[in-house]
Amino acid sequence: MTVHPEQRIDLEALRARYRAERDRRLRPDGDDQYTPLADRRGAGDPWTSGEDRRDPVDDAVDALVVGGGFGGLVAAARLRDAGLERIRIVDAAGDLGGTWYWNRYPGVACDVESYIYLPLLEEVGVMPTRKYAPGEEIRQHARAIGRRFDLYRDALLRTEVTSLRWDDDAARWTVRTDHGDVVAARYVVVSSGPFNRPKLPGIPGLADFRGHTFHTSRWDYAHTGGGPDGGLDRLADRRVAVIGTGATAIQAVPHLAEGARHLYVVQRTPSTVDERGDRPTDPAWWDSLEPGWQRARRENFLDLVDGRHADVDLVDDRWTDTAPVRGSRRRARGEEEPALATELADAEKMTEIRARVDDLVVDPTVAAALKPWYRQMCKRPTFSDRYLQAFNRPDVTLLDTRGAGVERVTADGIVVDGVEYPVDTIVLATGFELGVDPATRAGADIRGRGGLPLAEYWADGLRTLHGWVSRGFPNLFHLGSTQNAASPNFAHVLEVQAEHVAGVVAEAEARGDVLVEPSAAAEDRWVATIRERAVDLQVFQAACTPGYYNGEGRPRRRSEQFGGGPVEFHAVLAEWRAHGDREEVFTAR
Repeated sequence: MTVHPEQRIDLEALRARYRAERDRRLRPDGDDQYTPLADRRGAGDPWTSGEDRRDPVDDAVDALVVGGGFGGLVAAARLRDAGLERIRIVDAAGDLGGTWYWNRYPGVACDVESYIYLPLLEEVGVMPTRKYAPGEEIRQHARAIGRRFDLYRDALLRTEVTSLRWDDDAARWTVRTDHGDVVAARYVVVSSGPFNRPKLPGIPGLADFRGHTFHTSRWDYAHTGGGPDGGLDRLADRRVAVIGTGATAIQAVPHLAEGARHLYVVQRTPSTVDERGDRPTDPAWWDSLEPGWQRARRENFLDLVDGRHADVDLVDDRWTDTAPVRGSRRRARGEEEPALATELADAEKMTEIRARVDDLVVDPTVAAALKPWYRQMCKRPTFSDRYLQAFNRPDVTLLDTRGAGVERVTADGIVVDGVEYPVDTIVLATGFELGVDPATRAGADIRGRGGLPLAEYWADGLRTLHGWVSRGFPNLFHLGSTQNAASPNFAHVLEVQAEHVAGVVAEAEARGDVLVEPSAAAEDRWVATIRERAVDLQVFQAACTPGYYNGEGRPRRRSEQFGGGPVEFHAVLAEWRAHGDREEVFTAR
């Protein structure tokens, strides 16, 4: 690259360019342009064949976990460590793994280093093959956790929880499923994950297409041939259109380009594509690691991406060189006013990312269309050493819609800017519904004391203690983004939450005859803390091009995340476990 940090950046011109790019992408229908994928089980599951009929279960367990992804797995594993015997995971998928069960598209891999992403890595004991493990390896790791902690024994797979109701007399949750199961559970953990509801674009005529269509989370290898490593030989005589250029497409496009007779990549807004730098794991380095290394490495990464100082960068990848990280360093130098320092750091980073496009893409017109004109954290950053180069192939065409998207689909192809492009296959890389209310994300009707619906209790905003438990809903725990703090390494966040929940459950078990339920005062204090510490991102997000980070151009006024960031939030949990008032969370049955 030919970019130098000392280059003079015209911020006024850059702001104007960013506004223009945002404005051409804004749509009046916002997120209403999408529709949910109807089938989440059965015919919608390409990885499981045969009937899923079985006799309904009617029994009792110590804990029931809704969701078999990494959140549910680490929760179940830690509850096992806490001494619970019967732990039942319920998931709509045909196996454990969550998003890694469903997403098996070619090129799928973790974009966070596998050594810090994969949960319980020291306990499972398997060396990741690469710095960024491929999806199938991650899925097998999820299964290994299930075997290591004996979680398959009581699991109900290809099953969806339909209702959770608190029984005051029995001091149990009554859990019902779409298979007619009725399970009494002392504790329930809801960990349905952010990527469990695929969405389809509401493009006119899509249902009339006579070719083949599928969503990337339901990849059809019978149609494409090959597997997650590529080799899509059945596309050799097919023209393919992939709709979407987010994190999924960044990974899948290089393999589609190699396999298809011709590939059309339909783009509304280009992603930021930074260097990936993947490489095989060095066995000698792996063998040299001392016990506790993963926690130390995770915390080092978390410090850096949270804008804190660390003497060494153990992970040393582009996540620890994002615009916010650079902004933190620049603000620490105190050479400019903080907001200006943040903006300049972002401008420098994005200038480098756009320069990288020029370095890798031969056609200057295509390169210009692939350059992102927005601040880096307007969208999830992506990383690839192959995506941009795919556009140098003569059999790959970028259809840059300048924010408009596909105009319509005909029986034989797609129409962009009035031109019809005949295609045989349409691949929908259109992501997931991420703005779903946490109270309804699991798809279950959750009712606490007196039959109060959780959705009603949270109607005016989330009400929790530390994001994991709510008053009126005893022994019901939430994992995910609910009044806590997030990080690019979401698996780390989930593991910290699971350890916290399991620690409280272990104490409740030791006390005996108590329920885990916050006092009104404790819950009120935490809600007040969330409101007081919330970072107001509305102005920033309103200036961004539409995407799932800003509700497709409709940013929320109020944040439900802890504004102090993940490092401080984890310290809050640790302090509470060490010195917190137990009477504010334990109540007599």
